Amino acid sequence: MNKVLIIGAGGVGSVVAHKCAMVPEVFGEITLASRTLSKCDAIAAEVKQRTGRDIATAKVDADNAEETAALIRKTGAKLLINVALPYQDLNLMDACLLAGCDYMDTANYEPLDVAKFEYSWQWAYQEKFEKAGLTALLGSGFDPGVTNVYTAWALKHHFDEIHTLDIIDVNGGNHGKAFATNFNPEINIREVTAECRHWESGEFVETPPMSKHQEFTCPDGVGTYEIYRMYHEELESLVKHIPTIRRAQFWMSFSSNYLKHLEVLQNVGMTRIDPVVYNGVEIVPLQFLKAVLPNPGDLGQSTKGRTCIGNVITGIKDGKPKAIYIYNICDHEECFAEVGSQAISYTTGVPAMIGAKQILAQLWNQPGVWNIEQLDPDSFMADLNVYGLPWKVLELTPDQAASFQVA
Repeated sequence: MNKVLIIGAGGVGSVVAHKCAMVPEVFGEITLASRTLSKCDAIAAEVKQRTGRDIATAKVDADNAEETAALIRKTGAKLLINVALPYQDLNLMDACLLAGCDYMDTANYEPLDVAKFEYSWQWAYQEKFEKAGLTALLGSGFDPGVTNVYTAWALKHHFDEIHTLDIIDVNGGNHGKAFATNFNPEINIREVTAECRHWESGEFVETPPMSKHQEFTCPDGVGTYEIYRMYHEELESLVKHIPTIRRAQFWMSFSSNYLKHLEVLQNVGMTRIDPVVYNGVEIVPLQFLKAVLPNPGDLGQSTKGRTCIGNVITGIKDGKPKAIYIYNICDHEECFAEVGSQAISYTTGVPAMIGAKQILAQLWNQPGVWNIEQLDPDSFMADLNVYGLPWKVLELTPDQAASFQVA
């Protein structure tokens, strides 16, 4: 039986633990570990209640590669599923190399003290993993993750060349809080406040954060929302691995209430990532803000509504222009009923389990470091329909694609 080690006991870690437990024919002994053992134990109790399966728990410092490697050896894990903080990616990759274990994550590395995220640090591990005969799968969440697979699948089945790619992430949920982030507040706010970059004519073009926005009406009655262009990591790998892309953009919906609160927090210095001294103690304002904001993992109880995440893709097929929209809609309340989580954690955790399944089933276990769009998309796409994230494809006219008219 395949033994796996899940690192991270937040909202996504809980979903991954539940979904792995629901697929016993693939996932044998499961260990959930984090810095806080009590969080792991609480998730394990919920998994037992919902699935009847026992999972082991452990305490580990994911910043310590030697300590993590010792835990890998102790558990006998064949695969480490990293759903901890992106700051810890490199240490966990090092641990896998030390212990001879395959690796996967849902978000690329970013340094703790610099608001910057890119794949270069992890791509530099290509030779190490290849020589060790180990697989490292990068970005098996939703975005990055499913959106990358959507693009690879579209290229395989619908296009000879892809020319434009617009990834649109809408959360139509309402959690009833004055201000809360849908995933880790520290990571969320760092992303949103970063300079925007989009790909155009062979280079990344930088613009001020959130400076371009427009209305977007989701299909299937999800609603109309204001979407804002921002930088997201999958753009970096997709334009590298699909070089025919001429323009690539990422869009995310935000309410005016969210943006109002964020502006005030920025203006008073609460989104800073450099330390300040308070009463003789160094604190990082953004980390303090994270401590006082609602825990995203607790939002499932109150969140209602649906998410709508998908890609508008244009290109050519048989010499003629073609455009499609491929997307998933996910209901917050249905996710909570199944695994006790809101849809944001669910849409990240389910693809993490599916990516792990591809590796353990020896469909994607190629030595080296891989972004998810580099691997054959068909089995992953089939599993999305089986395990809770069914997708649809709409044929669009070029004019509809240009104006994002998908509903």
